[in-house]
Amino acid sequence: MLKVEVSYRGLIVVGLAILSLWALVQLWPLMLLVITAFIFMAALLPYVEWLCRRGLPRVVAVLLMLVAVLSIVGGLLSIVVPAVVDEFRDLRQNLPEDARLFEEFAADFGFDTENWDLEERAGDIDWTSLVSGRAAVDYGQKLVFGFVSAFTVIVLSAYLLVDTRRLNAFLYRFVPPGREPDVEHFLQALNRVVGGYVRGQIITSLIIAVYTMAVLFVLGVPNAVAFGVLAGFADIIPLVGALISVVPATLAAFQESPTTAIIVLGALLAYQQFEDRFLVPRVYGQTLNLPALVVLVAVLAGGELLGIPGILLALPAAAAGRVFLDYYLDSRTPGINTMSGPTSQVAAPDNEKKEA
Repeated sequence: MLKVEVSYRGLIVVGLAILSLWALVQLWPLMLLVITAFIFMAALLPYVEWLCRRGLPRVVAVLLMLVAVLSIVGGLLSIVVPAVVDEFRDLRQNLPEDARLFEEFAADFGFDTENWDLEERAGDIDWTSLVSGRAAVDYGQKLVFGFVSAFTVIVLSAYLLVDTRRLNAFLYRFVPPGREPDVEHFLQALNRVVGGYVRGQIITSLIIAVYTMAVLFVLGVPNAVAFGVLAGFADIIPLVGALISVVPATLAAFQESPTTAIIVLGALLAYQQFEDRFLVPRVYGQTLNLPALVVLVAVLAGGELLGIPGILLALPAAAAGRVFLDYYLDSRTPGINTMSGPTSQVAAPDNEKKEA
């Protein structure tokens, strides 16, 4: 016979746990925005601190950083959006002809294209159904939701950057006496890893953008700058971003000739190998310190659980999890410091000390 006795306090604890879990599920979209804001805060904090050390008030430093970031993003979008619209229009008009050229090109390589009928199928596509009616409403709703979410992240990031010291003071009120150095070391490691990931991603995005522009410029593909910027944005998304950065540029190159498209495809795929095997390990080597298998599993799990937001947040979350694991191992084996490592952050200003 199994006898279970639960006190009133235990029932209250279980009830509060269930209520907290229910609230977390209901508020999960908001939690994603808060987590994203913390990530941006960790990325921008070294620059804000650098401006503050130069004598600027903290509010002014935060506003300058946000204006700079928004200006850069807005300028890049103003380059990409018109070019993408023009390419979509040209693709729609020339798709049957491009399909015929692709069949002829494939036939020259020995493929049996007799039953492909790509030109006829391309001419039968109803483009109006893709951008009208219910589809247009859905796209409009997603656009409005994305704008509201981005504005919320900006406001939260600004608040976190302005009140960083107050938030730290509030956090240390819950730290047991004598554990302040451990908490400070842990927070510095977490900031180094998460912020370093974001700044490292900016570096890799910039490099692939410049490389894509150069390749398309040399081959005479129109809108080279726009496709380079698009590749830089797409590089943010693990795994899927490689496909997004390659396909549009290859399709635009196919408008010139199939040979040009093959050269562009080969050049961009070669860069993907260079980035995955050489660039990323060196850019992230001092911050993430994650095996490739862990990165792959984290991205797949994030995509399965949360879709695109999960893919974007997978690597920062995995890196933060690594910090928690290192801290746990340090607490169990005091003689081994797994959290030790370089204190410099990727693409961050030097941590200068204030003069006494």
